[in-house]
Parts: sequence; structure tokens; C-alpha cells
Amino acid sequence: MKLTVVGGGSTYTPELIDGFARLRDTLPITELVLVDPAADRLDLVGGLARRIFAKQDHEGKITTTSDLDAGVDGADAVLLQLRIGGQAAREQDETWPLECGCVGQETTGAGGLAKALRTVPVVLDIAERVRRANPDAWIIDFTNPVGIVTRALLQAGHKAVGLCNVAIGFQRKFAGLLGVAPSEVHLDHVGLNHLTWERAVRIGGPKGENVLPRLLAEHGDAIADDLRLPRPVLDRLGVVPSYYLRYFYAHDEVVRELGTKPSRAAEVAAMEKELLEMYGDPALDEKPALLAKRGGAFYSEAAVDLAAALLGGGGSPYQVVNTYNNGTLPFLPDDAVIETQAAVGTHGPAPLPAAPVDPLYAGLVANVTAYEDLALEAALRGGRDRVFKALLAHPLVGQYAYADGLTDRLIAHNREHLAWA
Repeated sequence: MKLTVVGGGSTYTPELIDGFARLRDTLPITELVLVDPAADRLDLVGGLARRIFAKQDHEGKITTTSDLDAGVDGADAVLLQLRIGGQAAREQDETWPLECGCVGQETTGAGGLAKALRTVPVVLDIAERVRRANPDAWIIDFTNPVGIVTRALLQAGHKAVGLCNVAIGFQRKFAGLLGVAPSEVHLDHVGLNHLTWERAVRIGGPKGENVLPRLLAEHGDAIADDLRLPRPVLDRLGVVPSYYLRYFYAHDEVVRELGTKPSRAAEVAAMEKELLEMYGDPALDEKPALLAKRGGAFYSEAAVDLAAALLGGGGSPYQVVNTYNNGTLPFLPDDAVIETQAAVGTHGPAPLPAAPVDPLYAGLVANVTAYEDLALEAALRGGRDRVFKALLAHPLVGQYAYADGLTDRLIAHNREHLAWA
């Protein structure tokens, strides 16, 4: 089994490598290729990856290359973890929206749109080259904004599934609080990527006992602290929102906070420098503890589970993925990409039936879906007017003066990445 990671020079990658090594019975990789144009980073990450495999007695071969076509040739699955423009672009995504009084964040709002505009054309080019190399290969997208990128891939006819670590993070958190194995925890997870709610937490499968009321009663304070939301909000909602919902539920508070502290991009850039220095140590043969602060917790477990299910080697029968709606949420178009529990096999994900969605959540989901339609149109066709309309439609923007100012800033800060600008 050959897997290729595009963006293999990422500091995230050792987390992925560690999962591949530990879970080799679930996903028996014989060849792993790390592809990245940054040869210096790739050498450091590749060296550590080989040492991790060797320490854990994994017999798979790890190679590195800057040649995308060579790297994806013959791959059974290709994982995408790209950041077009690097941390410098992320720094801009998180700062210039604040000039207009809007949230600065790399996956939602104006910053998320900028990332989509930079990313979609590159991902589609990569996917076409994967298809030429092996039309049966699965593409697993971990590149943000996952919902928009996955929709672009699916609309272009690629065998693609979107992946995020939010759901598996909740699963592991709840399992620890309940004292059960993570595999016993089944989430009623509904919404869009980075816009989701856990409506039920069931033990033993989709029809198991819902223990969410007990979780909130016994552990509501700890859950609320993790989400940085007041406990009464969770009690009134009776659900657990993704931590990304704080950008919507406490927008003005978040904007004030972001204006008074260094950006997350600056923190990550400093962390990445330290991590790369660690990766260059020939004595290091395991992922360092610092990597846990980088983000992407449980990404490796989620990636292994999904790849194993898609390639027929195993994996959990039910997984949270990003895929076509296809009637799962009847208030959305069939070709909207939702994040949902699905039965996953070699033919791809099949979303499980979903209970009706409360209007409190359905309205926001429909609004952001409409924004994602416009964002994808802007990413595929370009043009200032399309960017403006996408921003105007986003509930974190929503006013024409804001949308106008943000459009000018977005184009100015991303001109080198926008072929039409």
C-alpha cells in the first residue's frame, strides 16, 4: 500500500508518522512518500519520519521528493495538508480583518475566504495530476477551509473526502470523561466544517444511550472552559458547539481579544522554528511533546481510520467526514458539503440519516452554506465583485461597508496568489 502526503514538509507530519507507525495493523503501509517544495524542511521532517518508523519497527519505506508527479505516481491514497503562502499568509489572514472590526481567523470569515482563494486552484491542479497518475486513488483533504476545498474536489469529479480533527477531539475528550474506550463513543455531529454541534453522545453506536445530558450536568464547567464559552450557554443550548462557534456567539468579544495579543500565526511560526531545530537532531526518534501545542490533535488517528476504511483494510465503521449532503440535511442542496457521521467503505462515505435540525442551528448552517457557494465561485472564477458578494454573505461580515473594505484588503494582501488580481 502506497500513501503520499502532499505538504509532507509540514511540522504536523511527525504526528501523522507516529500514527502510521503505531497503527500499522489497521493501515499496513509499505511505501510512504512525503512531497513538499521546501527541500530544507522536507529533509528534516523526512529524517525524523524514518527514525520514528525505525524505532517502532515499521518496515515501510519512507521517501521524500519535491516532484509532485513522481510522488503521487501509483499512490493508493493522497493526503493533502497544504498552506499556500505559509505562516506569513496566515499572519495576514488573522490581522487585516481586524482593521474593519471583523474576526481575523484563517478558516472562517474574511481570512478564511482569503485562504480559500489561494488554495482551491492549487488543490485542483494537484488533484488532476493525481487522477492522471492513478484515477482510482482516494484524495483525503485536511487542507483548510476543508468544506470549500472538498466541495471543489467533488464538483470536479475527484474521489475525495474531507477530514477534520474537531470530531475526533470531542470523541476522545468525552471518552475520557466517561471512562470508556473512544470506539464506544458515537457522536450525533451535525453542521459544516468548523460550524458543528454535538447534539447527542451515544455509547455503543448510533442507537446507543444518549449520555450528553449527564456529560453536561457532571462536566459542563470543564467543557465550557475548553470552548471558552459561559457554562449557562451550554445549559441553555443543551448541545456542545464546536469551539469555532465562539467566533459567531461571541464575535465582538473575540475581536477585542484578538486586537490585544499576538496572532496565533506568530505563535505557531515561533513554535515551528523550534520544532524544525528539534527535527534536525539525529538522536530524536519520536514526536516531541511540543508538537501537541502546534494543533492537529488526533489527526493521525483520524487519518489512519479514514484511509483504512477507504482502502478496504479496516477502520471504524462510522466516522465523521466532509462529503456531499445528498439529502441528509433537507434544507441544504444535495451538492452542499456537510460534516457528518457516515458509514465509510471502499465506495466512499455514506452519511447516516440525521434527525431534524433545530432552526437555531439550521439557519446559521444555511447562511454559511450560501457563503461557501459564493466563496467557491470566487475561488474558481475570480473577480472583485465575486469576492465582495461572498464577504457580504458571510454572517461574520454582513455589512456592505465592511465587505467593501475587506475586499480591498483581501486582494491587496493576496495579489501574488491570485492569478486574476
